[in-house]
Order: sequence, then structure tokens, then C-alpha cells
Amino acid sequence: MATHPQLTALEADLPPGAVPCCSSGHGDLAGASRRRFLGASAAAATVGGLGAVLGGCASAEAGPGNRGAAVTTSAGSTGAAGKGDRLVLLGTAGGPPPEVDRTGIASALMIRDRVYLVDCGRSAVTQYGRSGLKYKSLKSIFITHLHADHIADYHNFLLLAGFGVNDSNDGITGAVDVYGPGPAGVLPPKFKGGKVPTVAPDAPTPGLKVLTDKQIEAFAYSTNVFLRDSGIPDVRDLVRVHEIDLPDVGADPLKKTAPDMKPFEVMDDGTVRVTAILVPHGPVFPSFAYRFDTPTGSVVFSGDTSLTDNMVRLARGADILVHEVIDLDAYRDFGIPTALLDHLKVSHTDVKDIGPLAERCGVKTLVLSHIVPADKKIVSADSWRRRAQKGFSGRVVVGDDLDEVPLGRAHR
Repeated sequence: MATHPQLTALEADLPPGAVPCCSSGHGDLAGASRRRFLGASAAAATVGGLGAVLGGCASAEAGPGNRGAAVTTSAGSTGAAGKGDRLVLLGTAGGPPPEVDRTGIASALMIRDRVYLVDCGRSAVTQYGRSGLKYKSLKSIFITHLHADHIADYHNFLLLAGFGVNDSNDGITGAVDVYGPGPAGVLPPKFKGGKVPTVAPDAPTPGLKVLTDKQIEAFAYSTNVFLRDSGIPDVRDLVRVHEIDLPDVGADPLKKTAPDMKPFEVMDDGTVRVTAILVPHGPVFPSFAYRFDTPTGSVVFSGDTSLTDNMVRLARGADILVHEVIDLDAYRDFGIPTALLDHLKVSHTDVKDIGPLAERCGVKTLVLSHIVPADKKIVSADSWRRRAQKGFSGRVVVGDDLDEVPLGRAHR
């Protein structure tokens, strides 16, 4: 989710009579209040902060036209091994502010004996272990973009899971390939004008390589001491960073962050082929969506994006589309200023647009994740599913943490 410290002024512009209502039918707003909303938005001047106020929802739901095997929900998941190739939703919240009953955005594909991780939101390391996936099986990490809610736990995979084996004799023991954005090169202007401070003005737009190196340096004391008294692996030997080279399609960090383009190859290890495409996520550049073509099925991860034809190009004919979702009606009902609504609209995909998009892609299963609002008390799972199903003839799953969707026969 986009982070904009400059949104404080917009939040202060909330009209005096802005009171929650549920006239849009987007879900149950019980327990929310104008005082709670205004208090939280004053303290959290980000889109994610507003998400913390307005909440979200999850739990697996299947649409009336569903086909394929049932989803294993978090309530029924045992984390047992030997389940076959599958998609695992480690965390399903948009952020960055933490939600108590939903963890940060992260997903995993288990293909044969290898795990491919997409994004590393808050608690991803813990959720990975809780799901029953083995750290020693982690082969690659793919980062869609460098917002904090997508990388909050990234270094923890190296720092903690790479420390050595745990009590279950599991840990990262070899180098993990990490793919993601290079440096943007330039910062966008402040949203709604005015001045804003700049962190690290001499290098304000680091890419994945510098991010990784700086995190390793920041923990140098801990690592150096443990190297001397515990014999841990050198964290620098546990990661190979690959900043994704962009094809020459006229992409620009200020004007054309995601021009019309064809998918391009990122990785092919002989078992799984990964392609990517640029997607529009407000001012963020680059921001990627990924497609994984595997022996048992194809899965696409949208990353954070507004509605785009590039998604159709990438996801056409895929078995599963894991797509971010936002309920703009919820924000309208809370009286969010028009300028902020416009920002959300160009950064994310409204639930009412998801079904027709999935239908154009021709996918069999649509999985909603990176859910905003993220508090389950605000919008019901049935409401998410019902609106996402409109215009889509396939199966809709409203994702919840630790849900699993099998690949293979479930989508034939």
C-alpha cells in the first residue's frame, strides 16, 4: 500500500459531519466511530494508517460458480508436509500499520521441493514456519516493490532463518536468490504540493541491492559477535540479489510508470519460469506483477496496482490470479477527501473492478489478498466475495492468513 506522510493535511480536511455508515452495502461497520477514525487518522498520516482505521476482512469464500477443489482455510490448516504443489497465503493485509488478526502481505508457492516467496510483509518469517513450509526449501524471493509493508520481514529471513537451524532442525543453509526493483532514480513531487523532508538526501531512492547491503551493515555488530562465539553462517553468503533490468518500453518514474508492454522473463530454473510486467501503483517505480508457470499450474501475483491492461497481458489463461483489492466505498462513506480518494484510485484496484478484470484474464480462480480495509470487523468476507464475483464466471477466494490453494487437478 502506498505510504504518503504528506496526507496529514488531507485527513485533517475531513468534514465535521463525516460519520461512518454502511449505505453502500460494503459490509459491517459495527464498532467504528467518528472519534476512533479521526483519532487514528491524526496519528497515522498514511494510506496504510487509514486502512488501520477502516479495517478489512478475510477467510476463504467460494463463489456461486466455483469449480475446483476446496480451499484449506487457516482454521483447518495443519501445516503438514506432503500436500503437493500449492499456493500458501502467509499474510493478507494491506498496510503498513499492523492489524492484530491479519499479518502483512506475503505469499508462497510450494513447487515440488522448492518454495518461491512473493513479498515479505510483517511476520512473514513466523507465518512461513507456521504454514509448515521448510526454511531449507526456500529457493527464491520476489519483491513486487519497495514499500515497507512488502519488505518489513525481508531481512529477517536472512538474519533469523539464516542464523542456523532451529529446534526443528530447519533453517536457511544456502544462498537464496532475491529478485526485485532497482533504484527509482528520482523521487516524485509531494502529493498535493508543498514541501516535505527527504531522508538520506544523498541517496534517497535505493534499490533492492543497496537496501540489502545497508540492512546487513546495520546488524553488523550482532552478526560479527555471533560469527565469533556461535559460528553462524556469514549472512552475506545467504543472499544473491538480482535487480530486475527493465525492457526498453519508455517507462519513466514520473510520467509513465507502467506503459503498455509485453511480459518479460525474470527467471527460469528449469522447473519454474517467472515473467513480470510493470504495473501502475501511484508514484512508485518500478512496481512489478509476477507470473509463475510451473509443472502443475500457473499463478499470477498482481502486487499493488490500479486497474491496468498490463495485468491482462500477464495473467491471460492463468490458473490462479492473486490480486490486491480495496473497498473505495468504505472510504467514501467515511468522508475521505476527494483528492485522497483519487490517489487511492490510481494506486489500487476497487473490488467492483476485480471480477471483470479476472474475466478478461480468463483465469480459473481469483484470490483476493492485500485486503484494504484489513480489519475483519469492517467488511465481511461474504461482501468481498459477492462483489468480486460480479462479472466473473470463475471461482473467488477471499484470502485469509495461512489459507492454501492446491495447484494441479483443482484447476483442470
